[in-house]
Amino acid sequence: MDFTADQVLAAVLKSVDDDKAEEIVQIDLRGRSDVADYMVICSGRSSRQVAAISEKLAERLKHEFGINAKMEGKDAGDWVLIDSGDVIVHVFRPEVREFYQLEKMWLPAGTLRASLQG
Repeated sequence: MDFTADQVLAAVLKSVDDDKAEEIVQIDLRGRSDVADYMVICSGRSSRQVAAISEKLAERLKHEFGINAKMEGKDAGDWVLIDSGDVIVHVFRPEVREFYQLEKMWLPAGTLRASLQG
């Protein structure tokens, strides 16, 4: 199947939104990282919701694009990494997200507040 990173990003954003993820932030990594084109960071309210958001996302990526996303951290449910190739997704419990502050590493200064409010 042929698909673009933008199509995968759109599917990721729809999936996490459908599953009621909170504070969804997308970060454009093109030209900044060889690992992926986009990163998506979001939160679930509990370990159970974090695991559910992640599982559903992996299922949808497989169904829509044939992508076998690699997933790490699902058993603990504090922070799940879903690697779909072009788009890397981090699903956190809020306090774990606050502790690691991945957005601050990747977003230009001053853009975090605007993206969280939007």
